[in-house]
Parts: sequence; structure tokens; C-alpha cells
Amino acid sequence: MQDDPEQGAVAARLLQCECITVSLVVLCEFAWVLGRCYKLKCQEIAAVIHNLADASNIQTHRAAVDAGLALLAAGGDFADGVIAFDSRWSGGERFFSFDKKSR
Repeated sequence: MQDDPEQGAVAARLLQCECITVSLVVLCEFAWVLGRCYKLKCQEIAAVIHNLADASNIQTHRAAVDAGLALLAAGGDFADGVIAFDSRWSGGERFFSFDKKSR
């Protein structure tokens, strides 16, 4: 977000690395911060995550990211989409959340 010039410069340098692995936990936290702290709308958060995940030097669990983005596009929470995907991938039959937007 470039709100901290020092951290922004470090982040920009890091994003130039040949290969960066971004964990799902980091992406969930990133989506939360973009929404809560920076007040980005769902479409804006989705665009940022899409751009990051689509970068040629980024490795992440793309199917889980896509599930998170799908729930976000439907008005839900990115993290709940990722968690639901992971639950199904791990053999769970149902996903439950107290977050009413995730249902």
C-alpha cells in the first residue's frame, strides 16, 4: 500500500525475487488487512489477490485461492472460501462458519 516508505521499499525489492511462495495463511491475512484496515471493496481485494497470484514469480495453492476468490465474489469472506476448500480437500463433507456471509 506504500503507506510506510521503508516497508514499501523492502516489499518492492522482495517482489522482484525469482520465486516467491505465498502461503494461504498469508493471503487470508492479506485479504483481511486490505478490507479492514484499508477499506478496500471486495472487487478491489479480488483484483489485488488475482494480480499477485497471477505473477510469474509467485507460487501458491491456486485452487484454494480461486475458491477464496469465488466466495469473495459471492459476497463472502476470502478466508472462509480458502478454509472450505481446504476442508473439502482434506476429506471433510461439510463446512460450517459462524460468519453469516460465508453460508
